[in-house]
Amino acid sequence: QVQLVESGGGLVQAGGSLRLSCAASGLTFSSYTMAWFRQAPGKEREFVAVISWSGRITDYADSVRGRFTISRDNAKNTAYLQMNSLKPEDTAVYSCAAAPTNRPRLSEYKYWGQGTQVTVSS
Repeated sequence: QVQLVESGGGLVQAGGSLRLSCAASGLTFSSYTMAWFRQAPGKEREFVAVISWSGRITDYADSVRGRFTISRDNAKNTAYLQMNSLKPEDTAVYSCAAAPTNRPRLSEYKYWGQGTQVTVSS
């Protein structure tokens, strides 16, 4: 049974930082592209960041580029999202997802976590 479990969310003031973790089990983690998505109340889910299976290739939404960093530790079956210079508009539920393909389309993400709440106060 595959599980993706996010942690590290919370309440932080604008300008602060948080580090999210996504612990994976039940899959060959090093064979999966990992990504973070977020969904704010009343809004569509949006892409945040993605990292290739090797960790060598990353990409970011324009809204977070330069502030967020995605990484992974294949030995620990864990992906991370370091979020710096947080803004109130970053408030959302953040979920990690795993895809068995390179450069996956949204429909190719096979496994999803339940999400962790990030709230940024002004």
